[in-house]
Amino acid sequence: MIAAPFILIIAIIVIALIFDFTNGFHDSANSISTVVSTKVLSPRNAVMFAAFFNFVAAFGFGVLVASTISKIINLDFVDTEVVPYIVLCALIGAISWNLITWMFGLPTSSSHALIGGMIGAGISAAGLAAVKWSTIGEVVTFMILSPLIGLCCGFLLMVAILWLTRKVNKPTADSYFKRLQLCSAAAYSFSHGSNDAQKTMGIILPLLFSIGYFGASVDPNNLPMPIWVILAAHTAIALGTLSGGWRVVKTMGYKITRLRPVQGFAAETAGAATILGASVVGIPVSTTHIICTSIMGVGTTGGSSAVKWGVARTIMWAWILTIPISAMIGFVSFVIVRMFIGY
Repeated sequence: MIAAPFILIIAIIVIALIFDFTNGFHDSANSISTVVSTKVLSPRNAVMFAAFFNFVAAFGFGVLVASTISKIINLDFVDTEVVPYIVLCALIGAISWNLITWMFGLPTSSSHALIGGMIGAGISAAGLAAVKWSTIGEVVTFMILSPLIGLCCGFLLMVAILWLTRKVNKPTADSYFKRLQLCSAAAYSFSHGSNDAQKTMGIILPLLFSIGYFGASVDPNNLPMPIWVILAAHTAIALGTLSGGWRVVKTMGYKITRLRPVQGFAAETAGAATILGASVVGIPVSTTHIICTSIMGVGTTGGSSAVKWGVARTIMWAWILTIPISAMIGFVSFVIVRMFIGY
């Protein structure tokens, strides 16, 4: 087998950071759709606001999510020399799905696309044993639970706010919640950075392990996180957010349900609380799924007709297809790569 040259390792790290950039680009809507649709911030100011808090999250909740992602590929089983090629093909699968769904304006999960790409590339390289299915089971469990939690939190928080403000007229409430929404948007952007940037860190760790970066005695199941990886990942996702993803903003800010500042505040607060809770315990969740269902939960307080369920169903189908399709792309990518590396 042809070992990955050092220049290829550098190139794969750059591609991983490009994925992180596309994550921020694709998921910028998560952070700013509600503040844009409620006219609390202009699109230009909203992306700068979100990018700042995406980066600040580097100093927030540790690296437990990155540790979880780094354990998807079974480094005790997979040949060290093949790990860079698995990571490369996983990134091809994830970036391809990100770009496809961005073109259609669908707010899908960059995180699940990356996980799918790793599954497909790992199986293609070394069979089913190359993947730690216990980690995948944890991810899939919270793939189902976290959107439901976001939905319930959005609904319950909105109900509570409506009760607390029942004697306040609408213009006054909107005035207060426009200011409060700056806090909720900051919290959501921070939570987005705290979970999503770590996924890129997690895919870089096995790559560094494969070239002996950590030395021979390190435990592959407990890899340390270099500070430069943390800063690079958060910088990339912040720059991606700064570039914006207006197609997805339109879907999330306008097509699911119409939002007032009070509703935007409730959706962002519910989403941020759900994501930060997951980050604290090291669970890689989809920030996209959570903000979508938080918006849906908020919208349902106005009656089921307030949510455009046709749009929601289209989004959910994209969610369901994310891991299988990105896995397929990752699998095929490794089949092609295999022909050139003699593995």
